[in-house]
Amino acid sequence: MRGRPRLAPPRVARARGPREGNVQDHAARAAVVLAVAALVGVTLMLLSPALAHAAPVPPTDPVAPTPVPTPTQGEGVTVEINGINGSPSGSILTLLGITLLSVAPALLLMMSSFTKIFVVLAMARNALSLPSIPPNQVLAGLSLFLSLFIMWPVLTEINTVAVQPYVDGAITFQQAFDLGQGPLREWMLAYTREEDLALMTRASDQPNPDDPASVPMYTLIPAFMISELRAAFIIGFVVFVPFLIIDLVVASALMAMGMMMLPPVMISLPFKILLFILVDGWGLIIRSLLESYGGGG
Repeated sequence: MRGRPRLAPPRVARARGPREGNVQDHAARAAVVLAVAALVGVTLMLLSPALAHAAPVPPTDPVAPTPVPTPTQGEGVTVEINGINGSPSGSILTLLGITLLSVAPALLLMMSSFTKIFVVLAMARNALSLPSIPPNQVLAGLSLFLSLFIMWPVLTEINTVAVQPYVDGAITFQQAFDLGQGPLREWMLAYTREEDLALMTRASDQPNPDDPASVPMYTLIPAFMISELRAAFIIGFVVFVPFLIIDLVVASALMAMGMMMLPPVMISLPFKILLFILVDGWGLIIRSLLESYGGGG
């Protein structure tokens, strides 16, 4: 049709030939190389005056090593646990506290009234034919607090004569250790038999001490434990006797009635508990233990 306009064909971009592309790449690389060379030249021009005027540093001679002073006769490496002003540092007190806590169970068993009280309470529990009531935790807790009550004057004296002066820096650790043994030694000697001391002295092949103050601690501690166990068994025997009588009476009555297959403990246990309540058994036992140490704290 003659009235419709004719559309022009689209233009197609002419692709560059391989020769033109290579020429442009070479030109770009040459420009980059020239720029780097110019930068290096400017840098050398700026640094050349400083390098020309810099003086060479002469080498220094090696320093001779400092000789280590040799210890004189009778001297060696020592560790001081006291501070500058004589008082112990906080780290030393912390270390001593941790050490004391680690050996506290052994000290509690060997150098206090804990062993005697616990043995007596355990024997009273067995006399009642109740092997697990009260439990061991209850007996151990009661023994612990009774031991603190009994030994409170001794602990207070140790704190007064040894611990506080050492913390204040008035005495050294060795002096505090020696002074702290005094009250504890006197208390242990008061409840240790001479026969037990003689036994441990002969066992250690040591001469007899001249006075109580010269008794070594490694002899006094086992002798004190033997004396405490002996006293605990004596009190336990006295506690066992009335309950043994009840068991004999009940067993004889069952035998007379021909009830041999019935355990006597089932019949005697209520009577034991009733007797223990009527005589205030726990109070009587604890009062006897406290009186054996002169009334306690």
